Amino acid sequence: MTDTSNFRHIDVALGERSYPVWIGQGLLDDHARWRSALRGKHVLVISNTTVAPLYLDRVAKGLDGLRWSSFLLDDGEAHKTFANVGLALDALALLGATRDACVIALGGGVVGDLAGFSAACWMRGIDFIQMPTTLLAMVDSSVGGKTGVNLPAGKNLVGAFHQPRAVVADIDTLASLPDREYRAGLAEVVKGAAIGDLPFFEWLEQNAEALAAREKAPLIEAIARKVRYKAGVVARDETEQGERALLNLGHTFGHALETAGKYTTLLHGEGVAVGMVLAAQLSERLGMSQAADTTRLHRLLTTLGLPTAIPPGMDPEQLLALMRLDKKNTAGTLRLILWQGIGKAEIIGGVSDEAVLATIKDALTT
Repeated sequence: MTDTSNFRHIDVALGERSYPVWIGQGLLDDHARWRSALRGKHVLVISNTTVAPLYLDRVAKGLDGLRWSSFLLDDGEAHKTFANVGLALDALALLGATRDACVIALGGGVVGDLAGFSAACWMRGIDFIQMPTTLLAMVDSSVGGKTGVNLPAGKNLVGAFHQPRAVVADIDTLASLPDREYRAGLAEVVKGAAIGDLPFFEWLEQNAEALAAREKAPLIEAIARKVRYKAGVVARDETEQGERALLNLGHTFGHALETAGKYTTLLHGEGVAVGMVLAAQLSERLGMSQAADTTRLHRLLTTLGLPTAIPPGMDPEQLLALMRLDKKNTAGTLRLILWQGIGKAEIIGGVSDEAVLATIKDALTT
């Protein structure tokens, strides 16, 4: 059962649609806790072929007495597609899922995004529960209700805001996470601090080696602090009309890098890490920030084992074209999340193509 010594409970405050985020150990086996979020008799567990063999049986034990089935994706960002949403909806139909049914997302960000979008589509919206099994999903994508799928033209261009009923972040699942994926999740932790929490950034600098070594106490603290920060932003700006856009620091660059690499060159967190460095360098170029801030960010990401350079061979013009498809842009002009230094991110509109291209080209030659 749940280890209460490091257990954290954080609420995402959205009135009648508020929900808990539970962080700790043994939570997948704490059936009484998460089953309380189920309202009907039908459950579809969406997972993937890597995660399901490890954890599906543990979740299934908590579904005793319900009518449930599972739908498994192949592993990887390339499978977050409309075709797989269609198959998930077919699975709900075969289950006979009614409007009080629930989808459980057991996996990382790809599973969570596709499961949440499928739940948003079925009968115009049914419940879903996030059970993230990657660090990146625990600290970012499982919280806040963003769901969606990719198109060949770009990442997450189709989606919906659909909040979960609960988030069950069992850190025991991170034991099976490869080092590269674990480090990718740390990029999203750094992002939260870089946006608006200088004391948290300083804490990360002091605890970087312990986090890289997966020490549990600092890991739970880092997850909780990042989730608490994001929960506050989501409560104030659920559908990204203003402040919530700040959570995309590094993402416009990062999504372009992921898409250019056909989702095989960089993991999402790796793209965010490189994207944050590029955003910091662009901020310098525009006279908004100092080189010392970029250096601190670069040093922290490097200590955590994350990439900070654009993969070789990428075309600056292609990256700029992909950045133009970003959802934050307005009226054909680039709208980026930049900063005035650590903890001081802001939304900047009308950024020139020339400044972005120069930043990308400089990064490719250094």
